[in-house]
Amino acid sequence: MEKRNIFRSRISVLLIVFILTIFLFALILLVQDKRCQETYILGGILLFVMLLLTGIRYVISGDKLFVKIWFIPCASAEISKITSVERSYNPLSSPTASLKRLRIDFMNKKSFWLISPAQEQKFIEELKAINPSIHTNAPNRKGTWRIQDWDI
Repeated sequence: MEKRNIFRSRISVLLIVFILTIFLFALILLVQDKRCQETYILGGILLFVMLLLTGIRYVISGDKLFVKIWFIPCASAEISKITSVERSYNPLSSPTASLKRLRIDFMNKKSFWLISPAQEQKFIEELKAINPSIHTNAPNRKGTWRIQDWDI
């Protein structure tokens, strides 16, 4: 049986506050207008979004890297095809719950992933153990005003 390492996504407090602010503003307006059906629908959508964000996982199994949301596989790639892992704060849509991300580049140079494992250094070490030729540049700068680092 092959070894599997599972890394949950880092969860950004800033991103959660942003999403909650948008939904709560809309919910308040719906409650004030006594629109019960729409309130339940919007509340359900908010619950669904929060479940999606808390269920993001990155799985290293054999020579493959998988992105899963709860038990649903979303993407997979061969670790041997990874050329670099670098720090990114790119806000493009990606399977992450944080703004502090890792950019993973592949050999074809046409595609990349943005992911945010909570245990970044361990994740990078696991990738490098499988593919030692991966170039890494993911400094972990800390600071009071680095709001994109406010993670759980």
